[in-house]
This record gives sequence, structure tokens and C-alpha cells, in this order.
Amino acid sequence: MVAHIAMEIQVRGACGFGEEENIVNYGNVAGVSWLWKNGSGCGACYQVRCKIPQYCDDYGALVVVTDYGVGDRTDFIMSPSGYSSLGKNADASSELLKYGVVDVEYKRVPCGYSGYNLIVKVHQHSRNPHYLAILILYVGGTYDITSIELWQEECQEWRPMRRAFGAVFDSANLSKSDIKLRFQVSGSAGLYWVESKNVIPCEWTPGAVYDTQIQLH
Repeated sequence: MVAHIAMEIQVRGACGFGEEENIVNYGNVAGVSWLWKNGSGCGACYQVRCKIPQYCDDYGALVVVTDYGVGDRTDFIMSPSGYSSLGKNADASSELLKYGVVDVEYKRVPCGYSGYNLIVKVHQHSRNPHYLAILILYVGGTYDITSIELWQEECQEWRPMRRAFGAVFDSANLSKSDIKLRFQVSGSAGLYWVESKNVIPCEWTPGAVYDTQIQLH
């Protein structure tokens, strides 16, 4: 879908990506409002083009959603590097920066992370062995992660994790044992579950990164 909106420059990071925000898509990121989708819109990729012919590049900019934000007459609130990518060249980008807010059109496009599977990163505040918070990174294609469940052998059942905020999910009252995860994925084929081929070991540490061996295209 293509729509017409406006845009300004700013980004905070309500998805919880933290320092990863500077790495994902080379810092070409954006905050959104109604595309936020209660946090499941985190990590979505959009092609955004501005509409001033003498300055705007025909392709526009590819940005990744890393934040929630509402601005004056705006829907995309872009990082400086993402905003600058809208211009045909450096001079054109400088002229666009003077506008601050410009009309754009956009559409969702598949995210492509060459060499990366779906990644789980233990959140920095997850320091209690009975409490786990995780950040979801590198969701490929045009998929959204709508729910996550975990499995521990002692419980013998899948238990839902809470979406704490953005792309961060957490769960408390855990036993001290390995954790298996499965992810509810929303895409063109509807809703379905995919299960991680690796486990999070019981001796996890804040900042640790685990490869799920799941690849979404």
C-alpha cells in the first residue's frame, strides 16, 4: 500500500533496540505512529520517497522501524541519516534538511539481512536467573512477530511470554534450566508458529546473543 504522509527528523528508540539501533540498516531508522501495531511493527522495513522533484531521489530511502513517535502532521519520524537518504545527492539532502517536515509516500518492503537468522538477545536488565527478558532482532521478509512462548522441561507446557515493550518480551518465575522458544509469525500466509532450533542455556547473561536458526524471507 502506498499512502501520502509527512515526516520530521527525530528518533528515540521505544522498540528497545538500544545500541543495536545504530547497527540495524546502518542507522537508517524511523519512529512511526499507527504503523507501530502495539510493538509488533518494530523491525519492519519501509521504502519512503519524498515528493519534491528537484531534490528527492526516485528510489528514496529504506528505513527500519525502531521507535514509536507522533509528530506535528507526521507519521515517519526519521533519523538524520535516513532523512538524508531521501535526497538525490549531498546538496539535495542539505536542502531537504531545511524543510524539516516533507510530504512522502511509502510502502512496506521485505527486510533482507544477508547472513543473519532471527536473533534473540538477552536484555541488559535480565540479571535474575528466574526472570528472562529478550530482544528480537533481524526479522526478515514482511513478517511480524506477534507472540512468543517458552518451554522448560520441568513445566512440560508452552508458556506465553509478555510483550514488555516494543520488540522486548519477558517472563518471570522461571526454573533454572534451558529454555526453548517458539514464535508466532504474521505474514501473507496468515498466523503460524516456528520453533527455535537452539535453546537459551540456563546460565544466560545480559547481552548474550543466541541464533534461533530460523530464517524468515
